[in-house]
Amino acid sequence: MEEKPQGEMTFLEHLEELRWHIIRSALAIVVFSVLAFIFKKVIFDMILLGPSQSDFWTNRMLCQLGHRLNLEDLCINLNPLVLQNTAVAGQFIAHIKISLVAGLVLGFPYMFYEFWRFIMPALYQNERKHASGAVFYIAFLFFVGVLFGYFLITPFSVNFLYNYQVSNIVKNIPTLASYNSLITSIVLASGILFELPVMVYFLSKVGLVTPAFLKRYRKHAVIIILLLAGIITPTPDMFTQLMVGVPMLLLYEIGIFLSRRVEKAREADLLAG
Repeated sequence: MEEKPQGEMTFLEHLEELRWHIIRSALAIVVFSVLAFIFKKVIFDMILLGPSQSDFWTNRMLCQLGHRLNLEDLCINLNPLVLQNTAVAGQFIAHIKISLVAGLVLGFPYMFYEFWRFIMPALYQNERKHASGAVFYIAFLFFVGVLFGYFLITPFSVNFLYNYQVSNIVKNIPTLASYNSLITSIVLASGILFELPVMVYFLSKVGLVTPAFLKRYRKHAVIIILLLAGIITPTPDMFTQLMVGVPMLLLYEIGIFLSRRVEKAREADLLAG
């Protein structure tokens, strides 16, 4: 049997090693959170409140497209957003929470890098070879998902929810906390969902998922993906849901491709052995 890269460690040594990986990950989050806390104007005025402004990139591009196609409904978030704060310490607490979320997002690649450093010594040489680049691909997909949720999903969600009325005598004046919760939940959910190919890859590596299984349940996956798209996008229009669902279906197909590669590599190893 192929030996692992290093000798066995005791249980307490594993715990000590894990503790330092967690400490370094936590420090990275704290550093990024402090930076986000310092640059309050950038985080709130430019980033967090950006999708609600008419001059936001997505809103401007859609409005220009609407003028060309004579579809004025594509001009979204034209009404200035007004938020309220109902708690004495509400704005300060929101500042801290958003700073922590920003620290978590920015520190995600390093967090996974520390996690990878912890589990890497336990892998065989061929397993480490097949999993090379895992940190890059996981971080890349996460940030692509975050950007996708931020630039494409949040503008439509903010526009629909802020302008939706059950009656003309009911005014929408959302709280700062509810707006922050909407933006962060959409962005983080998108980042996590874009990790689907990586999840399929590792499940295929341990034998829990096969290409045949993924193909057999493709129709079920389509239904689940559309349901998830409906949950992520709190808007009833099919356009927004398809805008989320189509990329997720593409990620599912990429997962089938990766699973097929894992199966072929496993078959090649069996033949070589």
